[in-house]
Amino acid sequence: MNSTFLPTTKTKAIVINALFIALTLVATMFINIRLPIMGNGGLIHLGNVPLFIAALVYGKKTGAVVGAFGMGLFDLLSGWAIWAPFTFIIVGAMGFVVGLISEKVPGNRILVNTLAVAFALIIKVVGYYFAEVILYGNWIQPFGSIPGNIMQVVLAGIIVVPLAARIKKQITI
Repeated sequence: MNSTFLPTTKTKAIVINALFIALTLVATMFINIRLPIMGNGGLIHLGNVPLFIAALVYGKKTGAVVGAFGMGLFDLLSGWAIWAPFTFIIVGAMGFVVGLISEKVPGNRILVNTLAVAFALIIKVVGYYFAEVILYGNWIQPFGSIPGNIMQVVLAGIIVVPLAARIKKQITI
């Protein structure tokens, strides 16, 4: 077989990142519910599912890229453009930290992945709280988004944590 046509590590990384960016964008855009509560209310979506899978299976770099660009693109394409810079940083940090914990912390993968998702939850709640404070100039209103942010990450964690280790074992490319 001609080695010219074999994918390189860099090519694989680009393809995997692009695939998970697209999956995150689609899951955020088309599988969501806007919560009708105080303030911004929060948006519940399943975009964190492919994000967490990418971070837990492929690591911190992929997690950061997928989080930042996948959900950042959602904000730009769906009328939430003012949120895009915050999302880029917050969700990029979530993906990075989830991947970092998965890469560096030894032990039972279910516990490690649960810990990683817990850290992502903290980053999301704190990050978006302060983003709303900046956008709305109000320290109280952002509390209305916290339940939606918690539900979003917990739901993704419930779906992803039991699957991530199995998926990682199955990856042969």
